[in-house]
Amino acid sequence: MNKPKILAVDDDQRMLQSLEKLLLTAGYEVQTAQGGQQAISLLERERYDIALLDIIMPEVGGHQVMDFIQQRNINTMIVVVSGDTSIESAIESLRRGAYDFLRKPYTTEELFKTVENAINRRLLEKENFSLQNKLEQSEKFYRHLVQCSPDIIYILDNEGRLAFVNDRVDSLLGYAPAELIGKHYSDLVYEKDMLTTYHTLSELKANESVFSKAEIRIKYNNSVQEPRFFENSFMLVDRDLANCNIFETVDHGKIVNESDHSSVVFGVARDVTERRRAQEKINYQAYHDLLTGLPNRKLFKDRLSCAIIHSKRDQEQFTVMFLDLDRFKFVNDSLGHMIGDGLLQAVAKRLMHCLRESDTLARIGGDEFMLLAPGVSTSEDAKTIAAKVISALKLPFIVENHELFLGVSIGIVLFPEHGSTMEDLIQHADIAMYHCKAQNKGGYEFYTSHMNKTFSESLSLETSLRKALETEQFAVFYQPQIDISSGAIVGMEALIRWNHPLRGIISPAEFISLAEETGLIVSLGEWIMRTACLELKRWRDSGLTSVRLAVNLSAKQVEQPNFVEKMIEVLNEYDIPGQMIELEITESVIMKDMNSVIQKLSQLSNRGIHIAIDDFGTGYSSLSYLEQLPINTIKIDRSFLRNVKSTTHKSSVIAAIVAMAKGLERNMIAEGVETETQVEYLRTLGCREMQGFLFSKPLGAEAAMRLMLGNPFGHFSYGNY
Repeated sequence: MNKPKILAVDDDQRMLQSLEKLLLTAGYEVQTAQGGQQAISLLERERYDIALLDIIMPEVGGHQVMDFIQQRNINTMIVVVSGDTSIESAIESLRRGAYDFLRKPYTTEELFKTVENAINRRLLEKENFSLQNKLEQSEKFYRHLVQCSPDIIYILDNEGRLAFVNDRVDSLLGYAPAELIGKHYSDLVYEKDMLTTYHTLSELKANESVFSKAEIRIKYNNSVQEPRFFENSFMLVDRDLANCNIFETVDHGKIVNESDHSSVVFGVARDVTERRRAQEKINYQAYHDLLTGLPNRKLFKDRLSCAIIHSKRDQEQFTVMFLDLDRFKFVNDSLGHMIGDGLLQAVAKRLMHCLRESDTLARIGGDEFMLLAPGVSTSEDAKTIAAKVISALKLPFIVENHELFLGVSIGIVLFPEHGSTMEDLIQHADIAMYHCKAQNKGGYEFYTSHMNKTFSESLSLETSLRKALETEQFAVFYQPQIDISSGAIVGMEALIRWNHPLRGIISPAEFISLAEETGLIVSLGEWIMRTACLELKRWRDSGLTSVRLAVNLSAKQVEQPNFVEKMIEVLNEYDIPGQMIELEITESVIMKDMNSVIQKLSQLSNRGIHIAIDDFGTGYSSLSYLEQLPINTIKIDRSFLRNVKSTTHKSSVIAAIVAMAKGLERNMIAEGVETETQVEYLRTLGCREMQGFLFSKPLGAEAAMRLMLGNPFGHFSYGNY
């Protein structure tokens, strides 16, 4: 054969071009067909020595092309070129008359070798080699595929005994193929999967189904190791196929007796152990809290639902508790999430040690846990468990060399006394817990119906808070900051007030924490900043250019990715110099993510904006952050002044704060000043700037402007207030 003619068929144009180039270089005459339909059209008109045929193609696949070749009895040798390496695909291709199977990706050497083999085979056919010789070549390839398969391939005779098994069984399960021949399948199948296997094979034979599947565990030869999971594909095949040379036994004997006219089972076992383990891991993660390893909300609800069904059937009661950790937020905000996570893990471990094996403890989010205690049917028994939990959590926790203390607030409900449905039990336990926490005492509370009113009022407040933002029910008040050495108003602190349509003026103490919990504090904080800057612009236009405006920031505001950009945007919008703004943050904001906070506040400081530490000394104080941060002002918290009754009062805390501020060359402001004695005491320590009811209560915008215009340069007399 001079210059054999080859048809290359593939749906990938780049693959065709590459294949054509390689074959032309090797001296072959090549035509290409992009897809099965074009290949059929060419085969109707032209004759080819070899067809290099892809199997997986859209519309008309390789198997359909092969069927066309067989139906038309076209004398073309087929070489399958495919990325599908499964044994089933290979067997199906060869059954349709393929000569060879070239797996993608292939090397140039593999391609040339495969084509060369096909050409040689073609030559042999033209030289009238026998059909038997051709069959032997095909069987050899089959045998290679069977023995090199990544799956275990086997044949069961009519009695369920192994008549053939490939070499893969050795590397996967540690069995030599020869020692398995003649053994019954039940010797290998894991005991718990015997019934599944029996039913699958029985149904296959009874219904004479062509194909069936079952996931079965198969034993290791080494009994110490756990069984592995195999996805078994079963097919009924004729005994003649089972006896072909592809499936040779060790002694080259027949697999099935000639007298046995029944079909046998051809099986392919694919190892799916890792997939199964991955699925089990996914299932575990779906029902468990990844931090603590406890059941999550979903699993808790499943178990609570089962407990309700069993209790109704057996007329038994049980207890549900809702646990919320006290002071956890302070630890998390002050020391960071790593310490907070470690503390939650320690809490979970300690709680599990003080509960029964039948109890279900779940973490449902944040620092909230739920406990299901089956068989606890009286309030006295429930009190005993609650007291045990409280006692366990009273002991200090050591996390990363930090000694930490927590409390817990527990809401308790009994089934069916406090609710007959899962939703009622969870909600009522939640309400009881919040009622307990509202008393600021920790401990535990049993649910009572009157708690619904308190809970409804809290929900109502949240709804009203959202509406208040939309309808602008908020107002900003301003409290003067006085330099007592001159009497001048040096600053104004912006303070939010809620003008509720029914309740009147509501103090921030009643709604700021709720705004924090609901995330509304970000929108509210932005509104305060814009409103205060608009008022500051009015002051500047009126000639008040030396008064700075202090605005409080929440942790959630500072955490926003666009926090710095938003601040600068507002200042630019109202043409406010940075020097006229002082942003007040608490120590907990700094300690939450110090590196990020330092970076953000430094950017603002570079624009001239002043930074003040509010409530200094009440949180997690550290000299390191005072030195690293661009802090201008330290505010002495009002709580340190309450006990100052004379000018000779001794307070090491106040003295230390003043000394620290002087040493670091930072400005000081004392807030909450209410008596002249406190003024004189602070003056003796060297603190000059103060604010409080002694000087002025927070004023509305108009009143604040009138006060500043009337007292711009040192004529403020605190004795009149």
